[in-house]
Amino acid sequence: MIPQHIIWTLRSGVRCWQHRSVLGTVLQVEALEFRSVRSRSTSAGPVRSMEEILTRVVVPLPTYETREKSPPPPESNSVEFMHFYRSLEKEEKSQLLAKLSHDFGVDHKGVSELAGKLLDTQQRDLATILQVEDRLRYSLTPRYKQLLNHISRVESGVKFLVDLRADLLEIISSKDLNGTLKSLLSEWFSVGLLRLERITWQSPCEILQKISQYEAVHPVRNWTDIKRRVGPYRRCYAFTHAAMPGEPLVVLHVALTEDISDNIQSIVREFATLDSEEDVSKVNTAVFYSISSTQAGLQGVELGNVLIKRVVRELQSEFPHMSQFSSLSPIPGFSSWLQGLLSQHRKEGRVELLTDCEWGKVADVTNTTPDTNALDALRKLISTGDWTRSEHLVHILEPALMRLCAWYLYGEKRRGYALNPVANFHLQNGATMWRLNWHADTSPRGVANSCGIMVNYRYFLQETTSNSAAYMHNKIITATEQVLSLVSQFQKNSKL
Repeated sequence: MIPQHIIWTLRSGVRCWQHRSVLGTVLQVEALEFRSVRSRSTSAGPVRSMEEILTRVVVPLPTYETREKSPPPPESNSVEFMHFYRSLEKEEKSQLLAKLSHDFGVDHKGVSELAGKLLDTQQRDLATILQVEDRLRYSLTPRYKQLLNHISRVESGVKFLVDLRADLLEIISSKDLNGTLKSLLSEWFSVGLLRLERITWQSPCEILQKISQYEAVHPVRNWTDIKRRVGPYRRCYAFTHAAMPGEPLVVLHVALTEDISDNIQSIVREFATLDSEEDVSKVNTAVFYSISSTQAGLQGVELGNVLIKRVVRELQSEFPHMSQFSSLSPIPGFSSWLQGLLSQHRKEGRVELLTDCEWGKVADVTNTTPDTNALDALRKLISTGDWTRSEHLVHILEPALMRLCAWYLYGEKRRGYALNPVANFHLQNGATMWRLNWHADTSPRGVANSCGIMVNYRYFLQETTSNSAAYMHNKIITATEQVLSLVSQFQKNSKL
């Protein structure tokens, strides 16, 4: 008899094969359409330069008086620009975006004249002042903004602009163009326009594939793995948008447990039977163990924090007795930060990061002397992860690495806020830095990124608003006694 999981895998494979066949046909049609558009462009006159196509598709800004009466440019302008842009190599895209930003932006001379006029009218009546202010505000509109707006209205235009901003962030530094596009995307992807979807095993194959591909925290190994992550005692939610059908924008994975998990293995490696029925009496806690943004072009557009809040309401509706909400979060960057700290201390001849006793134990295990030799040995152990293969070293390094990690999360800042991006995300949402967990992620990735340590950010629903305000306005991190005690130990040993 064929095992059930193999049957599911075969069925999924057939569904995905069918999807790929359809996708191949669509791509062929798009290729023909592209050649057709290119052919039409050629018949009307070949595009000789970027200047020529930009001059044609970026129409002049209507005058203030005709701003609401001017007819929109033809849709073919937007389609032509999209096809032209997609045909460019990376360096050519960079040149085009730079030229779009520089040559088709704001009329700075006109803005200066209106600003001077506004100053001259300050003694006039209020109606005159308001009209000049409105003219000045309109003059600050870059010419290319019209093109962006019109692209958003054609089929696949919003997705094109999201991808264009991803290119913008990667290959060119243009605060004006980036700021304008980010502002538009923030409007188009506002909360009221987003749809919350629960992803299940019955969801379309292409959605499950994308959920697997986009998983950035704990990689999905196979179809059985993804089936478990959307199965019993698990929930998977995503925000979608009508302008980007079939594209999850941000994905949240949740484990339903009796208590707050202290290691990821119990969530992604150990499972109940795939087809088991959930026992509601065993569900008291929601653990957010992975949140992944899928669109690089939506960087800075707040989606993840809104998704968590929506999911909390959804789970409260499904499990009214649920009382605990917490993340189980990775700590990306801790190991590299630690390596930098050890290098700095070696250069300066200071070794206070560990106690004399701890340095002695490291020296004994590594057959070195408790000075720079032991420090070099520790740096090598951290970089290779070899220390995890020795139970003795794991025991020796636990107190030191835990207090170092606590300081990294709580004490290391950028402009007064947490340096670690995951910590900053949850603290902005109003979570409490609740518990550091030793040996919580023993995967090679977990050891390489954070020495296997993970952290729970707990959401006390009655306190999230005040916690968020304290962090955002006064840069105060709400943390438990466990975290603060580890921070205090670090400060004492490091003489900070």
